[in-house]
Amino acid sequence: MDLSTNYLGLQLPHPLMAGASPLVDDLQLVQRCLDAGASAIVMHSLFEEQIRGEALARTHYGEAHADSHAEARSYLPGLDEFRLGPDEYLERIRRIRALSSVPVIASLNGTSEGSWLRYARSMQEAGASALELNLYELETDPHESAAAVERRALEVVQSVRAVVTIPIAVKLSPYYTALAHFAGALERAGADGLVLFNRFYQPDIDIDAPDVARTLKLSERSELLLRLRWLAILSPQVKGSLAVSGGVHEAEDAIKAIMTGAHGVQLVSALLRRGPEHLARVLSDLREWLEQHEYDSLEQMRGSMNLKRCPDSRSYERANYVQLLQSWRFELD
Repeated sequence: MDLSTNYLGLQLPHPLMAGASPLVDDLQLVQRCLDAGASAIVMHSLFEEQIRGEALARTHYGEAHADSHAEARSYLPGLDEFRLGPDEYLERIRRIRALSSVPVIASLNGTSEGSWLRYARSMQEAGASALELNLYELETDPHESAAAVERRALEVVQSVRAVVTIPIAVKLSPYYTALAHFAGALERAGADGLVLFNRFYQPDIDIDAPDVARTLKLSERSELLLRLRWLAILSPQVKGSLAVSGGVHEAEDAIKAIMTGAHGVQLVSALLRRGPEHLARVLSDLREWLEQHEYDSLEQMRGSMNLKRCPDSRSYERANYVQLLQSWRFELD
């Protein structure tokens, strides 16, 4: 059974990789992911706030004059809130690469051009096989248009493309107004692939404090549905690679993602809940399913249920919405 896949130009033995998570902060956990057969290791993001915060910390104003630039610091998380600082992050790439020959995909999370771009080059020099740009921006200014938000994102991709030669994937949110159009624009800007989708951790409210409360909820399998829809839509329209992130917990989920067009499948919450060894079980179940259904290769299945090849492509558009609402009936006990 040929499970191989080409993701971002990287030839992988199969599509299951350890997605971005705190697992990379512990080399023993990384080794367990590798022992379980992970085809790649995706680093969690190095945040723009970390780099900017470290730059502030290194200025001659220092702690003795902290109040002199308190406004600049006030919106940044403290450096001690991040497990790996910028330099430690680069060293972690080197150490993971020393453990195995599997690709290590580094990640940058930023919204603007600036000094953090030099870390894209540094990540490549540290041994990263590819770079994931995690473009998270929550625009709250009513005067800021969707076009301006997208333009900034495209400028980031273009800037990073100019300083690195390794493949670039862009990790997207599902909230762009015209996602299919934006996906094409990202490719033209230099992206080699897309990751669908970023998971946003919504703040809650502590009504007794009162204050904003941070919450962290691992993904559920139901979250895969949104990703399947957009994988199916984008698969026949983009030239680059597609990866799914969020909602993949079992082999069945991975199969659905591949059927709708995924080249890569990132497991995160499932590994955090059940341990890195769960990846080996998913891989074994994936192989068994393909054999039972008489596939010769993974590539034979990939994209078979995308927008152009599925039996009823209208289900990815309005038809599913209309039919479900029209067919639902309320029944009294």
